[in-house]
Amino acid sequence: MARYQFKLPDIGEGIAEAEIVAWHVKIGDMVTEDQQLADMMTDKATVEMESPVAGKVVALAGEVGDQIAIGSVLVEFEVEGAAPAEEAPASQQDGQETNAQGERTDTVALADGLVEPTPQQEDSIPSIDQDSAPAQAGAQEISSSAEEAGLPPSREHSEGAAKPQVLASPAVRQRARDLGIDLSQVKTTSDRIRHADLDAYLLYNGGSVSRGGGQRRQDEVIKVVGLRRKIAENMQEAKRRIPHFTYVDEVDVTALEQTRAMINADRGGNPKLTLLPFLTTAMCRVLPDFPMLNARYDDEANIVTRSGSVHMGMATQTENGLSVAVIRNAESRGIWDLAAEILRLAEATRAGKATREELSGSTITISSLGPMGGIVSTPVINRPEVAIIAVNKVKEMPVVVDGELEIRKMMNLSLSCDHRVVDGWDAASFIQALKKVLENPLKLLSMH
Repeated sequence: MARYQFKLPDIGEGIAEAEIVAWHVKIGDMVTEDQQLADMMTDKATVEMESPVAGKVVALAGEVGDQIAIGSVLVEFEVEGAAPAEEAPASQQDGQETNAQGERTDTVALADGLVEPTPQQEDSIPSIDQDSAPAQAGAQEISSSAEEAGLPPSREHSEGAAKPQVLASPAVRQRARDLGIDLSQVKTTSDRIRHADLDAYLLYNGGSVSRGGGQRRQDEVIKVVGLRRKIAENMQEAKRRIPHFTYVDEVDVTALEQTRAMINADRGGNPKLTLLPFLTTAMCRVLPDFPMLNARYDDEANIVTRSGSVHMGMATQTENGLSVAVIRNAESRGIWDLAAEILRLAEATRAGKATREELSGSTITISSLGPMGGIVSTPVINRPEVAIIAVNKVKEMPVVVDGELEIRKMMNLSLSCDHRVVDGWDAASFIQALKKVLENPLKLLSMH
């Protein structure tokens, strides 16, 4: 038997260390070549580390949340025969990073400061010992969970056949035990069972499986690691360094909604238009008169760069938190082109397939929660940008028009600005100009 030390390879230019986001093995596990060992988080990407050898895990570098230096030992193995020689690192290809063992890295942009996402961080913390165990150990874990919940073992297990491995976080497993749910019976559309899947299972089965609703749950302690920690750090830095102010005004979008419905009724093979392509087009028309908003501020060098093009950031909710996809040169795109690009970027970002270029370099950001947009919001600026606009929900309201009371479709726009670069007068003037364009959609389309 020999010892082999797997050292953390160079996983990106300028990267000195990476954070352990999740372990998929534990000391004593027997692993095969190319089996997933751990997820490592850098400032730019999440990297899946795979084993270069087959053998027994005898040592791990640290715990989830620890920072590991490039070149230091990540995992030590006990292998048969002589220890293999280390391989040279591979090059980057097709917008993905690869390392010495050929691991693929999925690039995820960080939302430096946007509307607070839904709390799903507990789902992103994998179960270390359950998730990575072999199929037989997985079957034993499932059987144990069923016994704790007071459920009989399944027919397949009682006949000696191994049950499919069930992936779920410790919090999800605990909740399933509390509710008496056999995780092997829960369907999911993702790679692991989440709280939403348990909710869907309960709804389908008419409520709690073995107990009534409204029961008390145990406290959960969730370690903030990986992308969630990066988002928290960047949000804190944005609020600490940027003096925010927010200006809100209402827009009458009755005519715009009528125009949108008319175009969608005859759209053919084009994607369905939402309000975002119209708002993006309107902003691109108005921003040349307000260049101080379409800018990036390097507060260490005391330099403000006013962008000649509009690289529109689009806040996108993913399973791991908010990411900002970027519509390049939005000012040169038409309504249909914008709609297609918004759809493409949103799908790629949620699937974790967006490239680094598609997730960086925005000059101003739009954040929209659609029907859940609320009445008013105070979005946090996506540093180093100096402005972000939040789209609130469209709501029918009584409005006085030419002395007559009418029911109109109204929508609030909430604009947050960096007061070091943007004055209150500039922010108000920008929204007023944007309002005039949005309330005259035919003029908006003819301008393009």
